[in-house]
Amino acid sequence: MPTEPDTGYDPDLGRKFIFVTGGVMSGLGKGITAASTGRLLSNAGFDVTAVKVDPYLNVDAGTMNPYEHGEVYVLKDGGEVDLDLGNYERFLGVDMTSDHNITTGKTYQHVIERERAGDYLGKTVQIIPHVTDDIKRRIREAADGSDVCIVEIGGTVGDIESMPFLEALRQFAHEEDEGDFLLTHVTLVPNSKNGEQKTKPTQHSVKELRSIGLQPDVLVGRNEEHLEQATKAKIAQFCDVPTEAVFSNPDVEDIYHVPLMVEDEGLDEFVMERLDLTGEALPKAERDNSWRELVTREREGSVDIALVGKYALEDAYMSIHEALKHAGLELGVDVNVLWVDSDKMHDHHAERLREADGIVVPGGFGSRGTQGKIEAVRYARENDIPFLGLCLGFQMAVVEHARNVLGWEGAHSAEIDEDTPYPVIDLLPEQYDLQDLGGTMRLGAHETDIDPDSLAASVYGADACTERHRHRYEVNPEYIDELEADAMVFSGKAGNRMEILERTDHPYFLGTQFHPEYRSRPDRASPPFVGLVDAVVERTEEKTEIQA
Repeated sequence: MPTEPDTGYDPDLGRKFIFVTGGVMSGLGKGITAASTGRLLSNAGFDVTAVKVDPYLNVDAGTMNPYEHGEVYVLKDGGEVDLDLGNYERFLGVDMTSDHNITTGKTYQHVIERERAGDYLGKTVQIIPHVTDDIKRRIREAADGSDVCIVEIGGTVGDIESMPFLEALRQFAHEEDEGDFLLTHVTLVPNSKNGEQKTKPTQHSVKELRSIGLQPDVLVGRNEEHLEQATKAKIAQFCDVPTEAVFSNPDVEDIYHVPLMVEDEGLDEFVMERLDLTGEALPKAERDNSWRELVTREREGSVDIALVGKYALEDAYMSIHEALKHAGLELGVDVNVLWVDSDKMHDHHAERLREADGIVVPGGFGSRGTQGKIEAVRYARENDIPFLGLCLGFQMAVVEHARNVLGWEGAHSAEIDEDTPYPVIDLLPEQYDLQDLGGTMRLGAHETDIDPDSLAASVYGADACTERHRHRYEVNPEYIDELEADAMVFSGKAGNRMEILERTDHPYFLGTQFHPEYRSRPDRASPPFVGLVDAVVERTEEKTEIQA
């Protein structure tokens, strides 16, 4: 029977909500501020989750160019989402689902589908209440089971795209009890030429918020340095908040130090007091201190890892950068990433490859840059350089082996060369009958069986692993027996799908069809990345001993 939209409001659930908005400009780090707040609340004993609101019309991030929006992060349920969800998983140590990423496209699609089905009882369907009700319902459903839900509103206050979400937020503030709702606004506090911290951008941003009926409870100022006390007092005076509600978020060397910095500022204590959580929080002496101990651990020495990709944008490979960093944290070394443009391998990028201690060839789509990736695989194989190939990198390792070890001239992936005489990478037979191209994608968490007598088994410490996937093409089953020759073996499989390859004639040569970087955490580094960095450290130590 047709019903009115449900906003999901239940006053008896006792959930706490922290909304985070941004002003002045995008890219200020409101996501890291939000994630850091969540980390501290988790340390205090609370079950914390997060929601990222993206005001674009795409239903999800799956079709977005990395140059437009950074990497597409994949969740365990196969959701292709904004990269900020990766930061929330890494900071909070939780696995999220597609429901934790809300987009304009997802919301509008659902509302229109309900309108076509007659669910609105013949009423005129409008932004208010139908779209805003759907937004509120999604947020509340994502918050179920948690003590605190942090909701980051993407974009910048004043953007037309964000207006339905900010209106939903305004309604939300009225519907929830005062002690269950808190609004944090992150703004830019730039320096003038003479070094003075300027508050006018923050004042205008808060004025914009207040014009739509929203008054921030907490203001976080982004500046290279800590905000001066006079700056905080001026912001408080003109933005109608207490001085103690104005916090600094200065630049830090490592984003994992942001929780330590905002903790020193007292942001967590202020938030818990405003949400009436102080009495339920663990005493300070009993709070989880492992994050601080981990990220401040002393590290000895450093290694250089070449990342051979085609997107000259760090955000396009954010999870790989973080996974390498996590491996360094576990092993006590700094990991420096050297960018190698696979599309420009024949100029100075080839020299940069030779300078590296280890090589990572990441995933990607399309033909551009694949020849450079193949050359990087060959260089790693022939020179015993520790190597890790991910997704497309795994596939190019298969192609390189077929061409340069087995002598199959012209071998390639059918995705890149439809006329290749040796399509060692191709769609599986059952995929050809699917009409929907998206239906051919293998997404989300899947289990892989691992040969117990393999490098992969020693890396994972188990005979199986569960990792996240995002790919369409597979190793062609027709060539597997012939490919497993001259030291290359497929040590991880899922039915007729080849998931892990390795070389038995190499100190560390591993390729994975899946993306292990998506499950890497600061306190739980990804095994293939730990194995890579460990092999690099061992090789570096051996070279040092020989030189000595």
